[in-house]
Amino acid sequence: MFLDRFIQYIKFEKRYSPHTVSAYQSDLDQFIHFLNHPDQTITHPSEITHFQIRNWMVELMSQNLTARSINRKIATLRKYFKFLVQEDVITVNPTSKIIAPKIPKHLPVVVEDARLTKMLDDNIVFTNDFAGVRDKLVVEMLFGTGMRLAELLGIKEADINFYEGTVKVLGKRNKQRIIPLNSELKELLLKYNDLKKSENFSNNSLTLIVTNKGADAYPKLIYLIVQKYLSHISTQTKRSPHVLRHTFATSLLNNGADLNAIKELLGHANLSATQIYTHNSVERLKSIYKQAHPKA
Repeated sequence: MFLDRFIQYIKFEKRYSPHTVSAYQSDLDQFIHFLNHPDQTITHPSEITHFQIRNWMVELMSQNLTARSINRKIATLRKYFKFLVQEDVITVNPTSKIIAPKIPKHLPVVVEDARLTKMLDDNIVFTNDFAGVRDKLVVEMLFGTGMRLAELLGIKEADINFYEGTVKVLGKRNKQRIIPLNSELKELLLKYNDLKKSENFSNNSLTLIVTNKGADAYPKLIYLIVQKYLSHISTQTKRSPHVLRHTFATSLLNNGADLNAIKELLGHANLSATQIYTHNSVERLKSIYKQAHPKA
């Protein structure tokens, strides 16, 4: 089925992240498993039609997968079959007749930035040992820069420029961007680096965020840190690292930042992805109007 060739292509030529490669591999494995059942075995990609892809979509819907998850899997198939056409393995791309399900629009979930700032400034919740300072740095970096979870995990110590007050981030599609650091975040980074050195970890990792034993941090650790501290200021069920990214963008917009500037800071490829935050601002204005206007 030429799956190995495709995976090698996105891994080494397109240089997709390990997380993305793993997701593509999983999606394709699921699709091939769906195609091959007792009374049918697909031996070549040219045997696959858009009818089979639609049947898979119906199967996914019956499993209560969201439209967003299904669309991601269809995007994987589009990329896979496009590659096969380029490689002259097939002549027709069966996904060309596929219409992806519509994704319902949801407003980004945010936390109240005033309460978050107060928690970070009070120095009550976070301890002063390595773990406490590391946890505070995680929250400060996500809220203070708006970076993604994977971007935070990928930052090396050398990516921090204290003189310029910036951090270099490797985002989606291996696109680099520079994000400014506020003065408090720079001071916290210096404090964290000193504590990290004093721990004398045996592996001496050059990755910025590490575990209590000095190993490179991993996604679950960041999730647990964010959930732990957001529970101090919010009762909402969703308390993920991405909530801090949403809060960063919404706070900038509410305080008059240009939408294009927010787009660059977030590393969005298109302005349409950034415009979703304007809906949060509209909802905020509606709330203020209802509270303040005598005829609201």
